[in-house]
Formats: sequence, structure tokens, C-alpha cells
Amino acid sequence: MTTTISTQTPTTVESTVEKAAEPQRFLLARALGLGASAALLIATMLIAFFVVALPALSGGQALTVLTNSMSPSMPPGTLVVVRPTPFDEIAPGDIITYQILSGQPEVVTHRVQQRLVASDGTVSFITRGDNNNTADAAPVHEVQVRGTVWYTVPLLGWVNNALTGQTRALVVPLLALACFVYAGYAFISAAVSRRRARRAQVSAPSADAEGSDAESDSIIEIPTRASLRRDAR
Repeated sequence: MTTTISTQTPTTVESTVEKAAEPQRFLLARALGLGASAALLIATMLIAFFVVALPALSGGQALTVLTNSMSPSMPPGTLVVVRPTPFDEIAPGDIITYQILSGQPEVVTHRVQQRLVASDGTVSFITRGDNNNTADAAPVHEVQVRGTVWYTVPLLGWVNNALTGQTRALVVPLLALACFVYAGYAFISAAVSRRRARRAQVSAPSADAEGSDAESDSIIEIPTRASLRRDAR
């Protein structure tokens, strides 16, 4: 009678587990990297869409709030997108953007407080900033109005200021190129990950077989007293 003792060490078991976990760690890291890059690309595309593309498609204009006159709804740094609106459709409560002096680039974005009609039928507006105690000094006439506020986005106004005329012309082509590059990268990365996963699955049975052979080779037979007596006879 003999007693068999397996000499397979804990190190062998741990190394086998680590090898099996390596492909999963790689896939997890790859997924996290792709997710982070996708989130960054989507955020960049959304910013470009709201700052450049949507105002251009609607015939509007993106402006940046620089003062506190419309706080707290539109603090400094707020992106304000203004679109053309028929003058007759503007009513008290609407927020309009108008030129301080007709034909000059300086504009103000304030809320309409009152609609005035002169004896000759001319219409003008009294405006005031939400955070101001008094109305604007002069009535606003049709020739001064650039449009009404369509939507606002906090903080994106600083991005709008950074995108000068020359920079804006480069944003859309660069974003399109980035989309194509990212799509190609994601496709290639997914193909490589699938190939590595298949290789790991194929090599796993081989590793198990080698481990079994090594375990069987490491079995030691220890003779008992009965076997020693038999051998002595």
C-alpha cells in the first residue's frame, strides 16, 4: 500500500489564475479607454454643435453675456443664441438683442418691458435688464433689433469668445476628421480585442492540460510498512 502526495505548489495555481485574468484585464482597460475617448469626443461635438452649427443653420448668432445685467438667469459667460424674429411678433416679456446704436457692432440683450406705439404708428420697446433697477435710457426701434433669444447655455460663452472667425472655419472640418479617425480607431480596436479574446480561449485548454501533466508528474509515492515487508520477502 502506498500513499500519493501531490506536490503542486500554490505558486503554480496562482500563476494559472493570473494568466487567465490577463485577457479580462486588457479588455476592461480597453473598454474604459474607449469610453473615455468617446465621452470626450461627444462633449466636443456637442459644444461645437451648440456654439457653431446650430446658430449657423438657423440663421442666428451666438453671443456671450459679459455683464451681470441679466443675472441670475444669464450670468457672465453664458452663451446666448439669438435668431431673427419678425418685429411685430415681439411682445413684452421677450428677451431681445439690439444694437446700442443702429449699424454699430455693440449689442445689448435685455427683456422687453413695454411696447410703445407713436402717433405715426411707429413701434418701439422699453427694455430693462432683469438685474437692473431702472429701464434702459432710450427706446429700442425696429432697425436696432437683431433678434430674440432662442436658447442659452451656461459657461459656453467663454468657448464662443475663444472661437474667433478664423478658428470657427476650422472647427467643423476638424470635428468631421476627428469623427472618422475615432470610428476607424474604434473598429480596429474592437477587431484586435476580439482576436486576442479568441486566442486566449484557444490557449486556455492547452494551459490546463500542461498543468494536469505537471501535477501528475509531481505525484510522489511514499511506501508504507506493508509495502516494505512485501518487498523484503
